[in-house]
Amino acid sequence: MSRRESKWSWTHALVGAASATAAFGLLSAKPKDPTFDLISIDLTSFKLNLPLLDADLILTVHVTNPNVVPIHYSSSTMSIFYKGSLLGSADVKAGSQSANSCKLLRLDGLQLAHHAASFVADVAKREMVLDAAVDIAGAAKVLWWDHKFVVHVDSHVTVDPLFLDVVEQENKSELDLFVC
Repeated sequence: MSRRESKWSWTHALVGAASATAAFGLLSAKPKDPTFDLISIDLTSFKLNLPLLDADLILTVHVTNPNVVPIHYSSSTMSIFYKGSLLGSADVKAGSQSANSCKLLRLDGLQLAHHAASFVADVAKREMVLDAAVDIAGAAKVLWWDHKFVVHVDSHVTVDPLFLDVVEQENKSELDLFVC
């Protein structure tokens, strides 16, 4: 058997196996939706100007990036709704988050103004239902490509307006990837 007929070698086998594993890993690393949980609500000011109630709040949100790559995101605004009408908004500052990590976001300056009568009724039953929506755009870098994305989050949160405790919450996020 001549040397020319036998082209198999351990080096070629190992390089081929490593290449196949790397390609499979890149192709099977399907992007996952991040998760968001409201941890706390802190009241910083409270003014009752009948028939309106003005309050400033700080929201602390726990964000989990379950993906194998870090993400970078631009600033955005979260809208808070009470009984179907816009209650206020909070700024989400631009930032980044490491792969497979959790992070606390502090949303300051949430200004609320709504009808005092509805608020008094909610305090009496110790249950206030809030809805929130936000679109956050960003990019995840895989090797030399920036994969742009937009994540849309809808939250339905029940809080105790007396003690500002989060009683129940349901958060839905939808991730849209853009192939450029």
